[in-house]
Amino acid sequence: MSMAVAGMIAGMALAFAGYFGGFGAFLLVAALGAVGFVVGRFLEGDMDLGDFFRSRERRR
Repeated sequence: MSMAVAGMIAGMALAFAGYFGGFGAFLLVAALGAVGFVVGRFLEGDMDLGDFFRSRERRR
């Protein structure tokens, strides 16, 4: 699945949540989508868990 199709599906899910559930549902779907994105990147190996815990000075 291309990134454009994935983005379109995510946008449609947010639109449905906002329309049928209100702003609170919109925020919940957006937050869970962000968490799912991070977990997916972690499981694919594109992101390391240490990226969240290292200080900025040591990233050089």
